[in-house]
Amino acid sequence: MRKYIYLKITALLSIVTPIIIIYIWTKTRVGELIRKQHEPSVFCPLMISEQTITPLKNTKHLLVSAYMDQRLGEFDLRIIGIFKRDLVDALYCSFCCAGFFISETTPSIILSHPDHFGFPYGTMDVLCQIPDNCDARYVTLLTAPSTVSTSEQLWIPIRNQKTSKKEENELDFTVCISTLFGNYNNVLQFAQTLEIYRLLGVNRVVIYNTSCGPELDSLLNGYIQEGFVEVVPWPIDQYLNPSRGWNFKEHGGDLHYFGQIVTLNECIYRSMERSRYVLLNDIDEIIMPYLHDNLKSMMDMLQSHYPNVKFVIESHVFPKKYFEPSRRFHLPQWSNVPGINILEHIYREDPDSNYHPYKMIVQPRLVEQTSVHELLRSLGEQFYVPMQICRIIHVRVSQLKSLQWEELHEDKRLWDFQEKLIPNVDKVLRRAGLLTED
Repeated sequence: MRKYIYLKITALLSIVTPIIIIYIWTKTRVGELIRKQHEPSVFCPLMISEQTITPLKNTKHLLVSAYMDQRLGEFDLRIIGIFKRDLVDALYCSFCCAGFFISETTPSIILSHPDHFGFPYGTMDVLCQIPDNCDARYVTLLTAPSTVSTSEQLWIPIRNQKTSKKEENELDFTVCISTLFGNYNNVLQFAQTLEIYRLLGVNRVVIYNTSCGPELDSLLNGYIQEGFVEVVPWPIDQYLNPSRGWNFKEHGGDLHYFGQIVTLNECIYRSMERSRYVLLNDIDEIIMPYLHDNLKSMMDMLQSHYPNVKFVIESHVFPKKYFEPSRRFHLPQWSNVPGINILEHIYREDPDSNYHPYKMIVQPRLVEQTSVHELLRSLGEQFYVPMQICRIIHVRVSQLKSLQWEELHEDKRLWDFQEKLIPNVDKVLRRAGLLTED
């Protein structure tokens, strides 16, 4: 009897076991097919772009950088790029997820920046949604929603990632200075401007450099080594014919002012997770508080009355052809340093009623898109700061052709800093090997 039962069980197992094996194999295979679009297929990225400007394959577009940006809810990522405006077609986001490429792409939304000033190329934002269960580290854009050979793609890193590690301390103030080009070499004014900003409480200055003169390059190297200045290489002239002006009809070229708008936007996102405030101004401008000794005390006062607001600052030109007559700050050690000595220019002209530029102090998390003189997309309102509280000191060529001496206003605000400013400027010039010793 026992032998009979044993034989029956053995026969039953010989029938059931293959069925179970086939069932498990089939279920596993079907599951694999179902999950195929969501699972890593190959290792990635094979080619990472180490450049600040990356050509996008099969297009005439250029990618600049990618940042996590979940402020709009339905999107996770913002890619900043320079696009040929008449060739903007659908693009699809492809991700490298923790070292693995997935074949699933997501459609993008392309947002044009309206301030392109008629140039063929303009700033574009590409918004992407990251697939579920994807720990995205790199991204690229495709012209079709299909799997392509990853060996042909250049990937760019995704910045502003949230990590479990303790973040670096948030900076109070970052200054964003757009493109240096034309072998810019106004060394003395540059050093004075950065040292004024240091005295005002600025923590970091970000500069996009296409080309500068040898003396300015030496000065920049010292600032980079101490961590006060971050220089972002900006070889836009290797890809396009950038304009030296702002108006396409007048100046020609492919892109406005060496990509000024692109770099200002890139700097805002670069600073979004590490700086409370961002100052947007040119290299020869100083956003100067007039009622406070530093930027922090001024901003604390303004924020107490106008929280979550962008602050617009009026620009005032100090014509460089008019000198302070005593020449007390015409210092001999600076005589061989190229550039303008801003301490010698204390006469301010009234703003031109036909062209009245402003610059800004913003909280980067409130900004989506910016132009040079105004925000294009942002959260909250903006406040025009009265010139009695803050104004821009801009030492340059006069904007008023018929300007008379009697129309100028004496403004010695820079002299309030001279006691600390002069030795600090001497120190950085000496470090760069540019100071004439007594």
